[in-house]
Amino acid sequence: MTAHFHAEAPEAPLAARSVPDAMKRGLMLRCPACGEGKLFNAYLKVTPACAACGEELHHQRADDAPPYVVISIVAHIVVAALMAVELSYKPEIWVHLVMWIPLTIVLSLALLPPVKGALVGLQWALRMHGFGGSTDENHLAGANPNGPARP
Repeated sequence: MTAHFHAEAPEAPLAARSVPDAMKRGLMLRCPACGEGKLFNAYLKVTPACAACGEELHHQRADDAPPYVVISIVAHIVVAALMAVELSYKPEIWVHLVMWIPLTIVLSLALLPPVKGALVGLQWALRMHGFGGSTDENHLAGANPNGPARP
């Protein structure tokens, strides 16, 4: 009885991806791979694939991370400004409500897309694929990390 060993060709290492460049491109709402195509095809909906370079982006998900980051940023800005105004001018409560509620809403809505873009860029650079458990090898081979598809 002889043992048969199959020599497999060594796998080529995956090209390194720059985290700062990918995050910067995402922050600018552009494809993290090329920086040319649009990252979103709606307010917060990641485009399935980049129109410029063809990079597949449909599997990139940021879930609750962007709102958490945005809340942290907006809270620091609004609370610091609120305290400064209160200590300097001592306005009536209604003035605070008229100032800070709209500012909070506008800042939150304005920051969500760039923050989500930066986080998608981070995921892309780190080859995270939206936390689905898929590796680049599985993704490139079309394998389903969750097993066979159910009918």
